[in-house]
Amino acid sequence: MAMQELTIKRRTATGKEVAKRLRREGVVPAVLYDGRKAETVTVDPKAVLRMIHGHEGTTQLLTLKFDGEAGNGARLAIIRELQFDPVTEQLLHVDLQEVSVDRAITVHVTVRPVGEAAGVREQKGILNLVLYELAVSCLPTAIPERIDADVSALMIGDVLKVADLRAPEGVRILNDPGQAVATVAPPMAEEVAAVVAPTAAAVTEPEVLTERKPKEEEAAAGDDKRPARPARAEKSEKDK
Repeated sequence: MAMQELTIKRRTATGKEVAKRLRREGVVPAVLYDGRKAETVTVDPKAVLRMIHGHEGTTQLLTLKFDGEAGNGARLAIIRELQFDPVTEQLLHVDLQEVSVDRAITVHVTVRPVGEAAGVREQKGILNLVLYELAVSCLPTAIPERIDADVSALMIGDVLKVADLRAPEGVRILNDPGQAVATVAPPMAEEVAAVVAPTAAAVTEPEVLTERKPKEEEAAAGDDKRPARPARAEKSEKDK
């Protein structure tokens, strides 16, 4: 994984009002954890967003540079967590974890399906990615950007498991080997109905009434046999 440099600045004040003021000033509050204590700092949100842009995961290995402290040695860290506003999607807070170059750490890495599943191509099935991230253990310098999951051999009903994945050298997957990663499901019922309905409509012809039905003929015949109602006699002028 490529290493990038992030400039951070120490801060002493904390609290919600301080956090709001910092965001108005164009920075966001952050916390740097080193395993023993937590240091409160600030970071430039634009710099953080540039680092994660185009990456499938947010686990980035960083070289930290403290603003105004040229004498400090380089410190390595990863982005542990990012908090965003659910409405505006504005970056609100950053958690950084300091790491040692020679000590393995546990991080989460994105799973990316590779290839076109045979069940999708030949059976019109639907590929379902069940697992989006994997927990892995490795040295900070060996963190993979992603782990590929080859789904090309999957037919409808097949399941790709964690045990089927191949991790890069020096990376150990911590998930249960029997955990499902991806599967191919049958086509949706609506899609099947959409295919069958036009065919059925083409075969079935509308009924054309070219002659009376028997019941209609009987009813008509009954009307013909019914005696006509005698006309009401009009009184003539002589009878009045």
